[in-house]
Amino acid sequence: MFTAYLDRGLVVNPDGICVTSADAQVTLTYREATLLSHRIAKSLRNAGIPDDARVAVYSPNNVIAFACVLGVLRAGMTWVALNPLAEVTEFATLLDHVECAFLMYHESRADRARDLLEAVSTIRGSIMFGDDCREEFERWLGPDGLTRSNVYRGPDAVAMIMGTGGTTGQPKAVPITNRQYLTMSLAFNAHMPEAAPPVYLVAPPMTHAAGLSALPVLAEGGTVVVHDGVVAGEIFDSIERHRVTRMFLPPTAIYGLLADPAVRNVDYSSLRHFIYAAAPMSVDKLIEALDVFGPVMTQTFGQAEAPMICTCMTPAEHVDAAAENAKRERLGSCGRPSYVAEVALMDDDGQVVGPNERGEIVVRGDLVMKGYYRNAEATDEVRRPGGWHGTGDIGYRDESGFVYIIDRKRDLIISGGFNVYPSDVERVVWSHPAVLDCAVIGVPDEKWGEAVTAVVELKDGMQVEAAELIATCKKALGSVKAPKQVLFRELPRSNNGKVLKRVLRDEYWIGRQRMV
Repeated sequence: MFTAYLDRGLVVNPDGICVTSADAQVTLTYREATLLSHRIAKSLRNAGIPDDARVAVYSPNNVIAFACVLGVLRAGMTWVALNPLAEVTEFATLLDHVECAFLMYHESRADRARDLLEAVSTIRGSIMFGDDCREEFERWLGPDGLTRSNVYRGPDAVAMIMGTGGTTGQPKAVPITNRQYLTMSLAFNAHMPEAAPPVYLVAPPMTHAAGLSALPVLAEGGTVVVHDGVVAGEIFDSIERHRVTRMFLPPTAIYGLLADPAVRNVDYSSLRHFIYAAAPMSVDKLIEALDVFGPVMTQTFGQAEAPMICTCMTPAEHVDAAAENAKRERLGSCGRPSYVAEVALMDDDGQVVGPNERGEIVVRGDLVMKGYYRNAEATDEVRRPGGWHGTGDIGYRDESGFVYIIDRKRDLIISGGFNVYPSDVERVVWSHPAVLDCAVIGVPDEKWGEAVTAVVELKDGMQVEAAELIATCKKALGSVKAPKQVLFRELPRSNNGKVLKRVLRDEYWIGRQRMV
C-alpha cells in the first residue's frame, strides 16, 4: 500500500522535511505529514465516504494538496488525479465515469469546482483548502491527533485513476494499483541510487509523471520540493537553496531552462538525476544539457498504462554515448528495458521481431495495468498476443538493447509532454461557420517537440483569421490543447473523400529520421 512509503519515511527520518514549498514558507516534516494524512483520512470517513470510494483532488501544485492525496490513500480510497491545466468539461466526464464521491479543491479553483459539483451527480461532498479558508479546513479536519487506522486493500487494489484522452464517448480512465506503485518505485530507486535521501523538485503538474516520480522519494525519507509551474529563475534558486538531487521535466521545459541567460550561473553540484520523459528530446539539446547540468541526465519511458519506467537510460549511459562518436546515436534512444518490465517490438501479425526491425513497442509485467476502468473495448484495443500491452509507439531495438521510438501508431500528439488528441481540437475548429474541413496534426517544433497544428480548408468565399480559431480553441479546451498555429490549405483526400491525415502529417516531417 502506498502510504507504507510515507510510514517508512516517518521511521527513518521523523523530523526530516517530507514536503516543502519552494520558498520554504509551508513545510511539513514526516511526523507532521503523517499526522495530517491521518486527520484527512478520518475526516473523509466521518463525512460518510466509504473506504473504496473515488476522491478527486483539484489544485495547482501545493503542499496541502500533496497531503490531501496522502490522506485519500491512507483512507483506502482511490485518488482521482485532475490536471489543473485542463478544462472542467473534461473533468466532469471523467468524474462521472468513475462515480467520484468527494472533491477536495484549492481556493484558486473555487469557481470551476462549483461547476464540477453541479455537473457530477455522484459527488456527495467537498472541502476547500487554501490560505484564506484555513479555519474552515481545520474545522473539517477535526482535532489534532485524530488518527485513522490504515485500510489494507491489497496489492491489486486501485490507488489512483488517471484520465487519458477524449471528452466525448466512453472515457479512458487508467487505474493504477498499489502493485504498480511499488513496482515503479523499486525501479526508480534501483536505477537511480543516491547515497543520501533524495531531495526531489516537482514543477510540472503533480497529477502526471512529475507527481508519480515523487513517490519513491518518500520511502527513503527524502524531501519533495513543490513548485507551482516551471519558472526558470525559481527553479535555479530552489536547486541551490534546497540542494536538490533529483528533478523531472519534460523536454520542452528543459529547453526553456537552457535558453535562460542565467542557466550557466547556477550551482548544480547537488544534482544526481535530472529525469526527462513524456516526449523525445532533441539530441543537440541533450548534449547541451549534459554540458550545462553535468553527467546527471536520466531518461525514462512509460505511459499512464505502465507508469514511468518501462525503459531507462542512466546518467552513465548518457555520458558513454556522448563520449564516443560511434555511440552518439544512442542519445536518440529511450534506454534499455528497466528491471521491472519486459519490452519487445511486435509486428502487425503479433510476432516479436529482432534487432533493428521496426514494430510496435510492447510491454508486460507487474508495471502494466490490468485494463481501462469499465471500458473493455478500449482494453481489448491495447492487448497483444502473449500477454503483451501495446503502447501504440513504433520503434526498434539495436543490438545492445537500446530502444528507439520513431513514430506513433495511434493518432496522438505529444506537445510539451502533454497528450493532445486531435479529435478534441478538430471538433472545436469544425464548429466555426467559415470552416469546411480541418485536420489537426503535430508538426516538428524545437520547443514543444510537436506543435499542435490545425490545417484548415475554408468554405468558398469565407474568411477567418488564425488568431480567432486559436482563441476559440483556447476558450473551449485550454492553452495546452489549442493549436500553436493554423495553416490554410487544401487537404489531401482519398478517392472516397476521406482526409489522408498520415499523408498530410508526413509532408511536415520529410527528411527527419524520427517521426515524433
